[in-house]
Amino acid sequence: MKSWSLSICAILLCSVAVICNQTALAQATAAADTPSSTTGKTTYILPEGWMAAVTKAGIVLSPPESDLKIAIVEVGKAVDGKAAAAAAWDAYRPGKAHPFKLATLRPPRNGWDEQMVVDYESSPNEHLDLRSIARRKGDGWTVLILDGSEATSEKRSGAIGQINQSLRPAGYQRESFVGKTAHPLDETRVATLIDFVQKGAADLKIPGVGLALYSGGKIVYEGGVGVKEAGKSDRVDAHTRFMIASNTKSMATLLLAKLVSEGRLGWDDPVTKVYPSFRLGNDATTKSVLIRHLVCACTGLPRKDMEWLFSTTPQTPAADTFKQLATTQPTSKFGEAFQYNNLMAAAAGYVAAHLYYPDMEVGAAFDRAVQEQIWNPLDMRDSTMSMKTALAADHASPHGEDVDSRLTILPQNLNSAIAPYRPAGGAWSSPHDMILYMRNELEEGLLPNGRQLLSKEALLARRTRGVPTGEDIWYGMGLEENARWGVSVIHHGGDLAGYHSDMYAIPAAGVAAVILTNADNGPYLRGPFMRRLLEVLYDGKPEAEGDVAAAVKRVAAESAEYRSKLTVPGDPKVLAGLAPRYENPDLGPLQIKQKGNATRIYATPWDSAIVTRRNDDGTVSLITSDAELIGIELLVGIQNGKRTLTLRDGQHVYIFTESPS
Repeated sequence: MKSWSLSICAILLCSVAVICNQTALAQATAAADTPSSTTGKTTYILPEGWMAAVTKAGIVLSPPESDLKIAIVEVGKAVDGKAAAAAAWDAYRPGKAHPFKLATLRPPRNGWDEQMVVDYESSPNEHLDLRSIARRKGDGWTVLILDGSEATSEKRSGAIGQINQSLRPAGYQRESFVGKTAHPLDETRVATLIDFVQKGAADLKIPGVGLALYSGGKIVYEGGVGVKEAGKSDRVDAHTRFMIASNTKSMATLLLAKLVSEGRLGWDDPVTKVYPSFRLGNDATTKSVLIRHLVCACTGLPRKDMEWLFSTTPQTPAADTFKQLATTQPTSKFGEAFQYNNLMAAAAGYVAAHLYYPDMEVGAAFDRAVQEQIWNPLDMRDSTMSMKTALAADHASPHGEDVDSRLTILPQNLNSAIAPYRPAGGAWSSPHDMILYMRNELEEGLLPNGRQLLSKEALLARRTRGVPTGEDIWYGMGLEENARWGVSVIHHGGDLAGYHSDMYAIPAAGVAAVILTNADNGPYLRGPFMRRLLEVLYDGKPEAEGDVAAAVKRVAAESAEYRSKLTVPGDPKVLAGLAPRYENPDLGPLQIKQKGNATRIYATPWDSAIVTRRNDDGTVSLITSDAELIGIELLVGIQNGKRTLTLRDGQHVYIFTESPS
């Protein structure tokens, strides 16, 4: 990248270099999230800590790391979004674009007349995140290019969300519900929401959805649509239990808030003050960790879920949480970036439980604490931390799609393995119980009998805006705030195999809602449901139905493209060359076995059929094809004369090496 002499014509404005001629100008680091614009007056947010420079192609944005770039290229007229994306890459990096993989449409939003996401091929060893988002206004196209390391893309996902969501054409005024009075959820509006959920679930092949609504100081609906298990007639009702997954995190933070309310703890207390054996990375990091850092997703600790996925069983001690944290060091500074980590949230729940019941094992202490301190006072009788208890009662079965998009009832092996880390995601609950829980959130801790469950100040502290996760979206402490339409929605999602949910409180409207789904397409319904709820309350633009329709088409296109690259049941030569057993020091053993006509891989908590995929660079990957954990990729290789399988997540690489059977 060439530099310009500032004396010629480079102007620094709001930390963004303004164009002069067609070569790159000086860069400066944004001291805060900064409203910015391109030469064509397309507006966007430059995140704090990022740099912007103008090049011949357009605006190029850079995080503190050097291995990721976001380019905003205004290409003018083009035949379609795919052609616009190709022109943008040619301007940004001439002759170096990766091969095209797939183009999928998104609904026109934020003033754009058309939107298309274009994905590109890359091989596992490249570890890249490559895509374009082409947007048209009138006959002119603007393309956002994401180009760089998958690890940095994950680390900076919140900032990337800010940039992408804030990109709007010149002069567009955002829709806002500020100052509007919300309608009550009367019978007609409740019916509208139920119809939306019913149609969306059918289109997305979700067998059953639990739903509950609170408005005007009372529950106005609790029940659901569809069935608890595909192929059976039992309907979802108000007391049907679903795993609520990461929604459990807000219960862990509520336990901490109760302790703060009782004067037994401070949000800014060092964790080692109340739990002396706590360790995180090195000594300096350990000393810096405050109670609030356990649940803020802001410490720079990356996701570390592979230990759970590959080597954990329900019998793994809860204390394993602290053992893993002790060997993990953050990859960015405290408060610098949004990085979601389940181990930290699990530790939060266990620290709180230890303060309540110091003589108990931390897992049992947490179960007792959440029952006695939260569920009993809120009269949440359907909720449990025990899978055995849940499965013996009224419950929804989890569903997913296999490699050929066939809907399948999932085993509970993977979901059972969350038990050692259950404050991060192990609870079961029902629409009835969860609307009681969100009523408490909406009523700021005031119980129906007039007592306070905890102080208003301690409860609300969990909503303090922390690191951004998108434009006008912030993570607090086990809760997220979405204020993209000017009205704050306090919510959190939860995801496990076959169970996907969200819970919402809209304080300005006095409304709360809960949606619980029993299939892996659930995430494509819960975001549009939030939008539909706001549309119904504030007479918003009718966008939610279009969001679901676009998701249905996108899922089908992505599944078909993914399936087209796979060899099913697998390349026999590749499968015959695998070792019968592999091992990784962190994730444990893998075994390869023939079962009937299928080759299967066995990890500690689960097993799956495997298929193969030949990558662009000539390497071959094994892909898990069972619905419970579809798409886990293991790269076949050899190191030091031994056969290997390499597994990657965003910021970690795990090598399984052949070992004696």
